[in-house]
Amino acid sequence: MKSELTTLEANKVKLSVEVDEDEIDSHVDQAFRRLAKEIRLPGFRPGKAPRKVLEARIGSDYARGEALREALPEYYRQAILEHDVDVIAPPDLDITEGESAGRVAFEAIVEIRPEVTVAGYNGLRVEIPVLAATDDEVEEQLTALRNQFGERVPAERPAIDGDYVTMDISATYEGEPLDSLTADDYTYEVGAGFVVDELDGELRGAKIGDIKEFSADHPSPDEEGRLTFRILVKGIEEKALPPVDDDFAQEASEFDTAEELVADTRARIEAAKRAQANRLVRERTATALAELVIDEIPDALVEDQVQHQLQDMAMRMARQGIELDKFLEATGQSVDDLREQLREPAEEASKVDLALRAVAVAEAIEVSDDELWAEIDESAAALGQDAEALRRAFEEGGQLSVLRADLRKRKAMELVLESVQIVDENGKPVDRADLEDTDTTTELDESETDTEHDTETDTEDESGRPAAIDADTDDSHDEGDPEDSSEEEGDD
Repeated sequence: MKSELTTLEANKVKLSVEVDEDEIDSHVDQAFRRLAKEIRLPGFRPGKAPRKVLEARIGSDYARGEALREALPEYYRQAILEHDVDVIAPPDLDITEGESAGRVAFEAIVEIRPEVTVAGYNGLRVEIPVLAATDDEVEEQLTALRNQFGERVPAERPAIDGDYVTMDISATYEGEPLDSLTADDYTYEVGAGFVVDELDGELRGAKIGDIKEFSADHPSPDEEGRLTFRILVKGIEEKALPPVDDDFAQEASEFDTAEELVADTRARIEAAKRAQANRLVRERTATALAELVIDEIPDALVEDQVQHQLQDMAMRMARQGIELDKFLEATGQSVDDLREQLREPAEEASKVDLALRAVAVAEAIEVSDDELWAEIDESAAALGQDAEALRRAFEEGGQLSVLRADLRKRKAMELVLESVQIVDENGKPVDRADLEDTDTTTELDESETDTEHDTETDTEDESGRPAAIDADTDDSHDEGDPEDSSEEEGDD
């Protein structure tokens, strides 16, 4: 096989490929052998019909077309690897010679990943929340802990949100009692929003002995009409929280004093904030890089990212036992709706990808073979696979250039992160040393520290490793699938 590469306009290249007649004849022979097993001819067992008989039955052009349909995608792939072409869409393939006999020549015009320039990547500024824990945040955490040890006591006042009201409740629908909404001595937390919304409104300000009668829509969306409720308030309790003293510290924690408990609570909040800040620095740096890309992004690149994120979402759901189709049905969405939601983050991810590649070029960042093999060996160990087998899988799958590009992008991101200016929300510079010693084992809920929703990009996966680490998949270096076009050409 011989191939040539010609650069075209609009981020496209043309691959011109020639395949010798002997090679094509070998593929035609294979096609005839396969067809002999598939086509039943009178007087011959499957796979035993001579080639001449098959040629008389189906014609040599059909078998050659099948051979080309099977063979050309592999020759196209070889040409892609030979010229290290970073394609982002399926090719437009055209057979220019040899459809009927002789050597075969074909051309493949394909869109490639564009190269961009990013100015100012070494002077970025990102903002993070203040790292110090506020007194209100500490109090909020301590209150949550005190709630776990609180006790209900009678409340000598009207009911308010958070109180527990004991009541007799009954409901009728179109004059008929509803057993599911009828109970004596039923305890309900005011403000919980259960049963019907009107219940909370009636209970707020209620006193023991009050009788409340009201109507509300049926809680089932399939039912029309109104329900009629009658409640008798029989008791009101509030939760008495223990004071934060030494006795409480000993009961609720491993500490002997309240001072130690408060200090630990503050330290855990700040550890969670540092963990959040480290993520935000990386995420917001990626976003800032994307904003430096002013070139128009090829739609094929964005669509590839959308597909990648859709597949990633499906796999994440599958790990949680959720089927994507059922999720869409439950949320009233279609796949097209979901793809549209993913389009904006996919466009940003595409820009981040291009920006990091541009930084790698500008800074002459390279990845040595030793670094490449070390990455594969580390991945093999993490996956419990044989390192040599994984190396061969990368080589045979044409994934080494993908992995090398991902490692270059990782280096580029680390270089940019070294120069980024970090400030808090008050504009005060943040010392990088303050972001170190992150305790990732903290038990605090990240939502308590206003953790921002992650912006996913294809730069790295959750472990910080390159996204395209699986040798069987290729998300950032799509060679396309010329099979459809070659089949059409081969069948003509």
